[in-house]
Amino acid sequence: MVIDVELSPWKSEMPVYVAREAPKLWRKICAEASIEVSLLAENWKFVLAGLVFQYIHGLAAHGVHYLHQPGPTLQDTGFFLIPEVGEDKAYISESIFAFIFCSFVLWTFHPFFSQSKRIYTVLMWCRILAYLVACQSLRIITFYATQLPGPNYHCREGSKLARLPPPESALEVILINFPQGMVYGCGDLIFSSHMIFTLVFVLTYQKYGTRRCIKQFAWLLAIIVSLLIMASRKHYTVDIVVAWYTVNLVVFFVDKKLPDLQKQLTVTAAVEYLNLCRWIVDLVVCTAELPDRSGSSTSPPLLP
Repeated sequence: MVIDVELSPWKSEMPVYVAREAPKLWRKICAEASIEVSLLAENWKFVLAGLVFQYIHGLAAHGVHYLHQPGPTLQDTGFFLIPEVGEDKAYISESIFAFIFCSFVLWTFHPFFSQSKRIYTVLMWCRILAYLVACQSLRIITFYATQLPGPNYHCREGSKLARLPPPESALEVILINFPQGMVYGCGDLIFSSHMIFTLVFVLTYQKYGTRRCIKQFAWLLAIIVSLLIMASRKHYTVDIVVAWYTVNLVVFFVDKKLPDLQKQLTVTAAVEYLNLCRWIVDLVVCTAELPDRSGSSTSPPLLP
C-alpha cells in the first residue's frame, strides 16, 4: 500500500529560505567581525587590563583565606527570616547565577547575528570591565579591612577547609589553588562577588537592552539569587545589602565619567559610513579610469 504524503508549503519552502538567508548571515558576521577587530585593536589595552584585574581579584580573595578565623555564625536578620536550604541544595543559586552569566555573555555578541543593533561588543565589554574593576577594588578593600567568620558550611568551625595552612611556595599562592580555591574560599564576604556580576549585568541590560519583559525577568532573577545566596548561607545579609547599593552607585558614577556608549556608537557608525563612501568613490574613480574595451574604441587592438 502506497501512502501519498503532501508536504505543507512552509516545509517545502524552508530549504529555499535557509539557502537564501545563510549567505546574508555570513556576510553580516564577517562585516561585524571586521568592525569589532578594529575596535579591539584600538581598545585592547583596556580589555586586557580588565581581564588581568579579574585574576588580581581572585588572588586577593584567595589570600584573605589565609587570614580567615572560623567562629560561631554571627546573628543575622536574613538568616532568621529566610529558611536554610541545606548544603545539598547550595547548587540552586549557582545554577541561576550561571544562567544569568551565560545569557548575558551571549547577548553581548548578538550584533554579529541581529539586524537591530544598538551596541558594539568590544565597547560594551570595555564598559562592563570598568564597572567590575571599580566594584571589585572596593570589595578587596572591605574584606581585607574586616574578616568575618564565614557562614558557609566549609568555613565553619571543625571544617578542614575553614583555614588554609601556610603556603609551601609562591606558586601555590599565584595559582590560587584553582579550582578548589575559587569554590571553597572563606573570608571574602563583604560584599558578594556573585551580586557584583549579577547587578552589573542586569543594570547594563536595563540601559542597553530592548526587551522590557527580559529586563523585568532579569531583575526578578537578581532578587531570587540574593535570597538564595542567604538561604544557602554563603553570605551574610550585610554582604548582599552592601552589594545592592554599592554596585548601583558605582555604575552611576562610572557612567558619569565615561563617554556615553550611544555617542560612541554614533561616532563609530559615522566613521564606518565615511569609510564606505570613500570606498565607493575610489571604486567609481578606478572604473572611470579603465580603458574602453568596446569595439568602437579608437585605441589599438590588444591582439594583432
